[in-house]
Amino acid sequence: MTTTVTTPASQNLLVQNGTDLTTLNVTSASSAQTALNDVNQALSAVTNYAALIGATQDRMTTANTFNTALMTNYANGVSGMVDADMNTASTQLQALQTQEQLGIQSLSIANQNAALILKLFQ
Repeated sequence: MTTTVTTPASQNLLVQNGTDLTTLNVTSASSAQTALNDVNQALSAVTNYAALIGATQDRMTTANTFNTALMTNYANGVSGMVDADMNTASTQLQALQTQEQLGIQSLSIANQNAALILKLFQ
């Protein structure tokens, strides 16, 4: 009894131990056992590769999460620095406004005193 399984245009994508698994020709019990061993080895290789892809995906997800947290923390830090700079600028502005008001009051007092001194000589 001979069983042949063929898939068109395999392009040798499934080759294990020199056997194209897409064109198996099973003619005896030993060829069936060889084909089964080759298929099991190919399945094991695919499973290992899938595990590698899964582990890589997990690492990429972890790196993405870390980078997102890093960007958020960086943005919050910059925002905090801007807020601190705005607080400093606001404090400096209030100090300058106070100095300006004191200067105006000093000039006003000086002008009043000069006017009083001039009245003494009239």
